[in-house]
Amino acid sequence: MIAENAESTGSRCPVDGGELAVRTAGTGPLLLLIPGGTGSGDSFRALSKQLRTDYTVVTYDRRGHFASTDTTSGPVTVQMQADDALAVLEHVGAGPVPVFGTSAGALIGLDLVARHPDRVSALIAHEPPAIQLMPDVTGLLEAGSAQVRLARSGDLMGAVTKFADAIAGAALPDLPHLRLPNEADWLRLFDRELTQFFDYLPDLRALRRASTEIFPVAGEASRGHYHYQPARILALELGLPFTETPGAHLAPQRNPVKFAAALRGLLAEL
Repeated sequence: MIAENAESTGSRCPVDGGELAVRTAGTGPLLLLIPGGTGSGDSFRALSKQLRTDYTVVTYDRRGHFASTDTTSGPVTVQMQADDALAVLEHVGAGPVPVFGTSAGALIGLDLVARHPDRVSALIAHEPPAIQLMPDVTGLLEAGSAQVRLARSGDLMGAVTKFADAIAGAALPDLPHLRLPNEADWLRLFDRELTQFFDYLPDLRALRRASTEIFPVAGEASRGHYHYQPARILALELGLPFTETPGAHLAPQRNPVKFAAALRGLLAEL
């Protein structure tokens, strides 16, 4: 078990086919944050700083991203990533704890709850791209497939641009010679993960049975974008309240003060 502490502590968590880079910071009860996007636990750095006065915040890089490793090949399923999240909980010696997941991280959290509800006391699912819940997903699936083809053909910037353009508040600046950071992580997202995320259908029956408190949430500035609607549909399907949070899809990174306040408010309801 990792001791609770105010300063950040790093460790390595073994998983099937790799190791995850895990970081803990803060004091108080444990809170696991699951990243979306390119899988960086450091994407939560500003949010963690806001939360660690009240929680021992646990973050990690998803398998194969940044400081985490992966020796497997082929598609990386949502179920595999949820198994990784469970391994992190076991690594830090956590009993049932609250979990926050954003974007793909929210999908991972939903699968974790569906299969291991006894390990998660509450899940705040921020804008999960669960497009299979939407009445007409054909266009979104075609757009995702086009992005995957672009990335695999060598036009990674074109894939990222189209991907970002569809997300509220994430569009890339129109600058000549714009350099794409973390190219390997973006390529992994398109080549091995994106199709798995878009094909994933949450297990609604298992989620209805789960003892875990689930909070489907989406940013107020994300209205009208594809990643806003699944949270509302999920709330309806599970008979739960739907909550709007400050900002848009990247609010956990770009609006950490307001977003942390919203998270505290939801966690206070437990």
